[in-house]
Amino acid sequence: MEFIQQNIWTVLLAVMSGFMLVMPSFRRFSGVKQIGPQEAVLLMNHDEALVLDVREQSEFFDGHIAKAKHIPLGALAKRLDELEKYKDKPVVAVCRSGSRSGMACGTLRRAGFQNVHNLDGGMMAWERAGLPKERK
Repeated sequence: MEFIQQNIWTVLLAVMSGFMLVMPSFRRFSGVKQIGPQEAVLLMNHDEALVLDVREQSEFFDGHIAKAKHIPLGALAKRLDELEKYKDKPVVAVCRSGSRSGMACGTLRRAGFQNVHNLDGGMMAWERAGLPKERK
């Protein structure tokens, strides 16, 4: 106990580091599947998946996946009615890196969407895979 008291900042740093290491593994239990760009293309081509781009407007206009529906993350909860017809279809959420789209997936799951996927690595992974983008 004395060691902890004398080294509280070191102990807290170690605990936080450990928490940050295990945090990504909790994604698996959220009910949202993390998929790569190739899996996303398969869902789009074979299962008529909706691509939901949750980035800000300027990011979207710089380049996005063809036929993507654009609803910024901050507006998603208010605009869920626009997605109602996709409730039984696969939805692939995308942002720049996969973080905001992960939050969007949580919002969609809570709204009753069952077949929700997060593009792991977001548009950065899409670009690294050499896949095309459209500009608006």
